[in-house]
Amino acid sequence: MQRKIVDYKKLTPDILSMLVEKYPYGYDDGHVISFNNHKNETIEAVEVRTEDTIYLVKVSTTLAKHMANFDADDYDDKDMNNPDAVIPLPEEAPEE
Repeated sequence: MQRKIVDYKKLTPDILSMLVEKYPYGYDDGHVISFNNHKNETIEAVEVRTEDTIYLVKVSTTLAKHMANFDADDYDDKDMNNPDAVIPLPEEAPEE
């Protein structure tokens, strides 16, 4: 089984869809895995699995926003596994 560490900037719509399905109400501290990378930097990530790959998606506030605003209906089937598919950044709420 392959293991891949993925930053939110490199997410495909398919991986983002799996994350939203696994964590429909978002993730909390109990879901976060911490480990040190080859540079001895601490990385925090959430896990999502396919039949042949374990993805560790780095945790960030931007990832949480992407998950909250994701809608699979916005993508064609050909885009779901495309790492170059554009996942738009959520719009910032206007300041009051």
